[in-house]
Amino acid sequence: MESECEPMDEPPSPPSDSNSQTHVFDKDRHVTYLEMMYQLLPWPYQNQEINRLTLAYFVISGLDLLSALDCVDKEAVASWVLSLQAHPKDNAELNDGQFYGFQGSRTSQFPPESSGDLSHNSSHLASTYSALSILKIVGYNFSNIDSEMILTSMRNLQQPDGSFMPLHTGAETDLRFTYCAAAICFMLEDWRGMDKEKAKEYILNCQSYDGGFGIKPGSESHGGGIYCAVASLRLMGFIGVDLLSNSATSSIINVPLLLSWILQRQATDGGFQGRPNKDSDTCYAFWIGATLRILGGHKFIDEKALHGFLLTCQYEYGGFSKFPGERADLYHSYYGITAFSLLGESGMNPLCVELGITDRAATGI
Repeated sequence: MESECEPMDEPPSPPSDSNSQTHVFDKDRHVTYLEMMYQLLPWPYQNQEINRLTLAYFVISGLDLLSALDCVDKEAVASWVLSLQAHPKDNAELNDGQFYGFQGSRTSQFPPESSGDLSHNSSHLASTYSALSILKIVGYNFSNIDSEMILTSMRNLQQPDGSFMPLHTGAETDLRFTYCAAAICFMLEDWRGMDKEKAKEYILNCQSYDGGFGIKPGSESHGGGIYCAVASLRLMGFIGVDLLSNSATSSIINVPLLLSWILQRQATDGGFQGRPNKDSDTCYAFWIGATLRILGGHKFIDEKALHGFLLTCQYEYGGFSKFPGERADLYHSYYGITAFSLLGESGMNPLCVELGITDRAATGI
């Protein structure tokens, strides 16, 4: 994160345990890993500068899941996040087609070039989701946020088919951004930012013949797309909790066929694959696991085998890798941590599966 966050003066020391290959979830090493990321992102993340706010979400939310949020300066974090919010010059600009949410990093705030084009992207749905999530986590008072400005301008991003572009200058539309829009409205407790009925129809058009969801209509079923679809419908109130026990046959989605597709994604090594014929990948322990938790189908997986697979991706210096034996990265580290929360690991805060933050942060307790 940036210097505005005023992190601790000295970096944390590594855990005293020297075991490089551990057969247990090494919470202390993961806390250390995220603390180091809070201090300063390593140079390989330079090309992710535009996504700094999302990277910060992985760090802050990960520490909260690990019950280690006291190692960050919450007020400084909130101040930094709020400094990335875009604002119109006046109320008339709210209807100029732009989105006034949060920008991904300081470089997103560069002034326009002589051509009038921004050097980088402007406010982005994913950055806005990450910003609000972080503010929830650090306990910021949402009554101080101009939610009307965010929501009024966010409607500019919804397309005639119900999908969302992530930013006003034009970009791909898929379920990732539908989820971001739904999560933003849910956290702000105001659904004026989207036409829910149109969004629902777009989501339903993404369900494939095999029961899964692609990220857009007609595309291949994908673990991430499935989560975005199911979590969005849940946040919008179109499906209830534990569909398998509560009238699954009357659901607006084909739950039995979806569950069949999902359960086939647990591979022989215990991990989850995102698509058929792909290797198991740490992050799908969340994308698939969280979806199963919403549907009420988590009891059908082999949790012991999944636990074992995740430990093979646990890096000796903290964090998780995508595949066994590789180095950790922040993205897979975060979703590895969320997976252990879903598995009920001791000493961790429970996860709100629909929002991707802790239950404590989601409820404001």
